[in-house]
Parts: sequence; C-alpha cells; structure tokens
Amino acid sequence: MSAVEGGSGAHPPASAAGGRVPADFVLRHAGELVTMAPTAVTVAGADLAPGDEGLGVLADGALAARDGRVVWVGREGELGGAVETLAGAAELDVAGACVLPGFVDAHTHAVFAGSRAGEYAARLGGVSYAEILASGGGINATVTATRAASLAELTAVTRRRLDSFLAHGTTTLEVKSGYGATTADEERMLAAAAAQHPTRRRLTLLGAHFTPPEFAGCDDDFIAYVCDDMLPALRGRADFVDVFCDEGAFSVAQSRRVLEAGKRLGFGLKVHADELARSGGSLLAAELGCVSADHLVHAGPAEIAALRGAGVVAALLPGTSFTLHQAYAPAREMIAAGLEVALATDFNPGTCYCENLQQVIALACQEMRLTPAQALRAATAGGAAALGLRGQVGGLVPGMACDLVVLDAVSRHELPYHFGVNLAATVVAGGRVVARRGVPCHEAEESR
Repeated sequence: MSAVEGGSGAHPPASAAGGRVPADFVLRHAGELVTMAPTAVTVAGADLAPGDEGLGVLADGALAARDGRVVWVGREGELGGAVETLAGAAELDVAGACVLPGFVDAHTHAVFAGSRAGEYAARLGGVSYAEILASGGGINATVTATRAASLAELTAVTRRRLDSFLAHGTTTLEVKSGYGATTADEERMLAAAAAQHPTRRRLTLLGAHFTPPEFAGCDDDFIAYVCDDMLPALRGRADFVDVFCDEGAFSVAQSRRVLEAGKRLGFGLKVHADELARSGGSLLAAELGCVSADHLVHAGPAEIAALRGAGVVAALLPGTSFTLHQAYAPAREMIAAGLEVALATDFNPGTCYCENLQQVIALACQEMRLTPAQALRAATAGGAAALGLRGQVGGLVPGMACDLVVLDAVSRHELPYHFGVNLAATVVAGGRVVARRGVPCHEAEESR
C-alpha cells in the first residue's frame, strides 16, 4: 500500500484572476534553487561545476505551492506577477540559502527492535561475524528482539527514526520489513513502517531476507513458505517484494521463485544483488524487469549493460561499504554507461546504522568519485526513480510534491565538502515546515 498519492508528473496549475497562480505556500530569495529540471536551466555561473547543467539551478529563485504541490517556479523578480498569495499562506524567506528537493532514500531497513552496538565494537576488536552469529548475535539477535516487540513498541521506535531521517532532509523513503521471517511478524513490521508521519514512504516486503533458525538447513522449504503463505497473506500491505540474492543468502533459482510469485500477486520487484559476490542477482533483476537492483558492489560490464537495457535503477549503498571495509560499487562506470543511479543509506542495525543521506552523498563523492552534481541527482531524482516515483518527488517543478530542504549554506557543493554535520536548516514536506535546525516540528499526521 503506497503512502504516496497524487499524479505522476507536472500538471498545469489553475490560474487565479489576472492569470496569476494561487498559492498557499511561497518560498523566496533562494540564492540557488535546484529544480532537477534541465530545461529550466539558468545556472549560477560563478558556481558552475561539471554536470551542473543537468540540475536546473536557478539563481535568486522562488517557488510557490498549493495543497502540497508545486505550482510555480521562477526568479524572485517574477514572483509577484505570476503568483497570487492566498490569505493565510505560509511564506518562507530563505535569505540567499541554497534550496534542494527533499532527499529520496530508496533503501532502508528502518523497522527493527534492539541494538547491536556491542556487536559492532566486537567486530572492530577482531571477533568474526561467524563467531557473533554462533553466540546468538548478528541478524538473529535483531530477529529475536523484533519478534518480541509489540506493534506499539515497533511503531514508536520507527517514528523516532523517521523523525531523524526527516531532520536530515529526507522527505521520501523506502522502508523494508525482513526481521520477522514469519507472516505475522512481517505484517507487524509493515504496519509499523506505515505509521503516521509527514515522510512519504514506499513499503517493501523483504520476507526472503535470510533463512530463520527454525528453517535452518531447509532454504527451499523457507522459500516455499514465503511464496505460498507470506506473500499472498500480505498482498496489498507493501508496494514491492524484495529478496537477498547473493553468496551465503538465496540462489538465483530461489530468488526467481520469490520475485515471480510477487509479480503474480501485483507487487513491484526489487532485489539485493551482487553485494558479496557476482551472484547473478543483477542479471535476474534485468530479466524480470525489477524497479531497482541494490548494492551491486560486484557488478561488472555485463551486469551494467543488462540493467541499462532493462531500465532497472542501480541503488548504491556506500555507507555499507564504508562500515564493512568493502569495495564500493562501480558508480562512475554505471553512469558512463547510461545506467540510472540512486544513492541510499541502507539504514540497518548490522552494517550501516546511519539515516543521514547527506553523509552518503559525501561518501559517494569521496570514495566512488562521483561529482557533486551526480551524487545530488542520485539522492533525489535517482531515488525517486528507484521507488517508481519519477515525476512525483525528487525535483521542484510544477505538479511535483513541494518537498524541499533549505541548506545552512549558500552552495549545493557544501553537501560533500562540509561533511559530518547536518546542513538541513529547514525541511518542508507537502508545503509545510516539518523540521528546523535538526529538530522535527510536526505533529503526527497521516502519511501522504
């Protein structure tokens, strides 16, 4: 069940008397307004960098919205003649700051109970993951804690995490289940993921995340349970079905069973692929037309070509490579080949406990060698594409959601440059201010 409603792209706004567009939200005096609309290009020439011509950056920009959607974008000097500000409208003067579309995080595991901070410290001290797993830790510890948590407990902790995502500028995110591994527990996770909150969410049923202890040594039996019991029972509770297709997880054949069963039931398709080895997961994603293939650390030219040909988005997770001291996905090669790339946090308790997509942008620039423009596009428009929301979020053009971030900076280039801090001074979702200076300022409301 999608938490995002509305159209799929720009629509002509209704005009008020005199041809002006009525608006209940107005943003003014953006030193840089990043629209992600290349045809609207008026780039701030003094701050031009490679690739910026694709961002649609307006100098001295302004924006107007009504009922949560952008109705007009242009220069500050054109605002008065183009927009009729309605009585009671909110006005936000950003005094020369940089304004971006709200970040779109296309891969998170935000619902779980318990903490694995001690495990992280042990691993840094030389204890292997196999040893941790044998002692009851690792993913099994998260499963035990999550199964023991009530829906109220899971909902409360999920809302706190969503607040943190929002405070860092993420206004749309995907949330996966996957730490229940029973139909009832996965259902409870999905219910917590859909909790009332201003963030827009797309939900993913990751029932085939791993084989739980009660099915130990019987992977095929667990896959049959997921396909025959879990997916039909949870039809309509999530937008996508996902599977971990990799070395030490599920095979291509097992993963195909899950994805084909999900497709028959009307789920969109995603796949964890080629993170730990060249597993065949990317090629499976291309074969079945998945919306995205995620991780892709070991994807090579053949995988990149197949994904590009099938229109699959590559969702890359540099925070996980950073935490695990792994190689990074070949992002530059993907972009050079014309493959659409998204950046996401992979927020999870074991391998990337970070909800800050700004930090992921910095990692992508520093370690993957993306340009700031490439990384910013991947964290906004690319993330939207990876969630099947192209033209709805991830940009600031008429018809799209009025979700945006006002930076505590005058340049978009500060995102990778001034790393390790929260540069989101003000966050707007649906045309309403929902966070200021890292502090959410909303009341719980129905997610849109």
